[in-house]
Amino acid sequence: MQFKKYTKQRNSIQGLRSFKDTLPKNIKKIINKKGHIYSETLNNWKNIVGTELFKICYPKSFKSSNRFGISTLVIMVKRGHEVDVEYSKKIIIEKMNSLFGYSVVEKLKLISFDDDEKIEVSNKRLSENVTIKKYQNQIDDIKNDKIKKSLMKFTKLFKQK
Repeated sequence: MQFKKYTKQRNSIQGLRSFKDTLPKNIKKIINKKGHIYSETLNNWKNIVGTELFKICYPKSFKSSNRFGISTLVIMVKRGHEVDVEYSKKIIIEKMNSLFGYSVVEKLKLISFDDDEKIEVSNKRLSENVTIKKYQNQIDDIKNDKIKKSLMKFTKLFKQK
């Protein structure tokens, strides 16, 4: 008697499946590697850094340690406030390690970014040169960015003709 080559039994129960089984394999790997530490860090970020630093920085990603490198937490910091976060690096690392109960983070990496308010001011300056202030205020009140940009382009073209 011959045996079937592909006899794989399914251990499924009729009804609800667990959430873990419904996720794709790639996402399962990410969650297993660094999901727990990063999500707990996000949840407790205000307690870890305090209210002043909470307003100017946030964790971007977490790279766990392996045989080639050490565990690193990447923090995004508003431009101009890098020094404040730099001085409090040791305190942040100590609080992170005490939160988890073991040495989770060995190094902090800071990346600075521009504040959104400054970008909006530069866009207003460019647009004020093209249109009359009366129409500029009405264009600024529009919430949809695509419509704003298309109206600005239209006014530039209209002024050129």
